Amino acid sequence: MNIKKVAIGVAIVAVAGGGFVALNQAANNDSGSSSKTVSFWYGGDGDTDIKPIIKDFTKQTGIKVKIQSVPWSQYNDKLLTAAASKSGPDLMVMGTTSVPNFVSSNSLMDISDVIKKDKNLQSNKFFKGNVETTKVNGKYYGVPWYTETRVLYYRKDLLQKVGYNEPPKNWDELYDAANKLSQRSGKDTYGFSIDQSEPTFGFMMARQNGATLLNKNGKTEFNQKAMVETMSYLQKFVKNGVSPKEDLKLSIGESFGNKGLLPMFVSGPWMVKSIEQDSGLKDSQWGVAQLPAGKYNNMSNTGGGDLAVFKYTSHKTEAIKLMKFLSKRENQIKYYKNSNSLPARTDAWNDKSLQNTKVQVIRKQLNSSQPMPLIKQWDQIGQNYVKAWEKISVEDADPQKTMNTFNDQTNKSLDTSK
Repeated sequence: MNIKKVAIGVAIVAVAGGGFVALNQAANNDSGSSSKTVSFWYGGDGDTDIKPIIKDFTKQTGIKVKIQSVPWSQYNDKLLTAAASKSGPDLMVMGTTSVPNFVSSNSLMDISDVIKKDKNLQSNKFFKGNVETTKVNGKYYGVPWYTETRVLYYRKDLLQKVGYNEPPKNWDELYDAANKLSQRSGKDTYGFSIDQSEPTFGFMMARQNGATLLNKNGKTEFNQKAMVETMSYLQKFVKNGVSPKEDLKLSIGESFGNKGLLPMFVSGPWMVKSIEQDSGLKDSQWGVAQLPAGKYNNMSNTGGGDLAVFKYTSHKTEAIKLMKFLSKRENQIKYYKNSNSLPARTDAWNDKSLQNTKVQVIRKQLNSSQPMPLIKQWDQIGQNYVKAWEKISVEDADPQKTMNTFNDQTNKSLDTSK
């Protein structure tokens, strides 16, 4: 599911080749045309999001920027092709789980010295979880640009009708509230949505239950008690009709709005604007809460985008200047206002544009968020998890047996990739 999709559920950023030739030629043309031109690859539509900020950069520095806007659905493939050919952009946006993969292919510049010398780029300026996504083996290969995490969206009015004046605070309350909501009159009325296509959801919940996803030896522990218990807990929602088995493919107005067929779901910050614009709900009818806590914590998943310099750039100086410019507090705020992508800099959150009470809940959740394990295979592991969850939820497969198979397959894959 694309991050801009307004259907209920957890949205994902698919940082993933036709059209590469044109992009590659554009990057090469930049390299040969002028030392004062730098190429920048951007995931999504950069016309309104980034071009106004780039214009300010050119005005201040005299350095021109060639922006290549690439759909997120094609982005990762184009970056992989560029890495293989050693001919790509000077500066690029990287999905947070993709950094280790591109470091392993020797495609990203080690910018540890740049960060060490520039107070504006140092770790204490950014959310800890986002800084972790830029590091591999103690070296820095990127700077956090925008951040995201997962929170609970809920219908205040409907929860009150089933006895909850506040959102559920833990797993027991989450199931109880969702079960009561699902028993309202009306066909296909549910209480909680579990996105079938979200590759981080089960891992995020398992961490709340005390799971260690990757042990000290680099082996996954997806078939251990904490994660299997989590999968059984989630299976109960589907098995008892509290959550739908499959994506209902409804708009936010059809699912979360109106009668609230899906009155609670977990998703990222982009949903705030979608609900405000498209749900048809009054502000008093819905809310945003930190995730209900499992046995140990209410850990969420840190995502977002990092800025990275292509190792083979012939415009290192200009690319680093652009990276520094985009990382400034005032420019992260401008980017938020243009795109609704939340600043990765903590000091940007003092700006009045971010004082919306619902957005500030997301700010609090970021303090209890961690990225997925930073290994190059993680994107593929996430897709394999989706298949395992489909067996458990749709086919009612045994969670322990399913996770045994998934864990064995993953560890074999990790062994053969060494």
